[in-house]
Amino acid sequence: MAAYGLYSHIQSNRRRSVALLIALFLLVYVLVYAGALTAEALSIDADLDTLMQRAWNDLVSAAPLATLGTALWIVIAYFFHQSMIDALNGGQEVTRADAPRLYNLLENLCISRGIPMPKLKLTESDALNAFATGMSRNQYAITVTSGLLNRLDDAEVESVLGHELTHIRNGDVRMMVIAVIIAGAISFFAELFFRLWFYNGFGFRGERSSDDRRGGGAGLAIVIAIALIIVAYALSFIVRLALSRSREFLADAGSVELTKNPDAMISALRKIEGRGELPGATSAVMEMCVDNPREGFGELFDTHPSVERRVAALVKFAGGHDPGPIALPPQPASEEETADPEGTSATGPSAAGPSAAGPWGSPAENDAAESAGERPRPAPSTAAIDRHDTGPWGPHRG
Repeated sequence: MAAYGLYSHIQSNRRRSVALLIALFLLVYVLVYAGALTAEALSIDADLDTLMQRAWNDLVSAAPLATLGTALWIVIAYFFHQSMIDALNGGQEVTRADAPRLYNLLENLCISRGIPMPKLKLTESDALNAFATGMSRNQYAITVTSGLLNRLDDAEVESVLGHELTHIRNGDVRMMVIAVIIAGAISFFAELFFRLWFYNGFGFRGERSSDDRRGGGAGLAIVIAIALIIVAYALSFIVRLALSRSREFLADAGSVELTKNPDAMISALRKIEGRGELPGATSAVMEMCVDNPREGFGELFDTHPSVERRVAALVKFAGGHDPGPIALPPQPASEEETADPEGTSATGPSAAGPSAAGPWGSPAENDAAESAGERPRPAPSTAAIDRHDTGPWGPHRG
């Protein structure tokens, strides 16, 4: 069903995202089945149908344990993912006193829509980006880079905050964290399987007696298991990226719903475009950002839709106007870069030049007096020159 208008666009993306997340959970069981099929093939010789039926029975028996293990994995991530993300990007929680402009923009958005205010964090980086994290109301946080805060105006910063608030309000952040956790589990067990197979797998077959070899389906079963693991690994990656892409369209639309300003969201995307790379951030963190400049092999492996597609959606469904790519002026040089290389300043001793007068006159006069054996003469004060100058106790008297 095609999406018509802003709210139907939101509902359409929400349904597709739920379907993608369900498919991602199913990949866990595909991986369990592949492991069971491999174990059966390495344990007995039988025809392929028998091995696959035994592997299916193993899956049914192991499903509760696999579900429990996945839940435990999620629980661990629930309590520790925020601290790990902060350690990677250097985010520090800020208050109104620390960042009044940013804090007030977020607070006003939350108050106007009755949304609980998440924690606000700021990371020092020239990159233009922001992302939301957390899996519960007490954990939700929005992290903004100092570069974004310095290069965007208030309306644009507000639209970025609205984008991240939409991720939080619609449960996108929690779903993305769970998706990353499950994909990480699939990657971990797939890599573990291949390491065990290539280092030990062939030895398992060699230890069995030739009397046990009857069905001849073990080799084909192992090939099928390896193919299933490869497919599960690839699909977990592709589905995770597709989930991220659909969520970005939804968050852009949600920001417009919050701010009623599609043009600000469009101009913010245009300024962020190609300037969001966070040094040292993992791919999982970049997938949660407003924009991910890391490109894969074609759009299939891109974690975010292109800015062009996102802007086109806002123009079509929200009535915004696209100004086209926006060129930003270069970053201003820091104080350290503009400082004098010798460490002197305009107020230093050499600022007045070689003829500057000290408390006992000019250096040239003092040198001449010392060579003649005389004491240096004090320089005349301005008060002595101007008889009408007013001092702290009234006019000077000549």
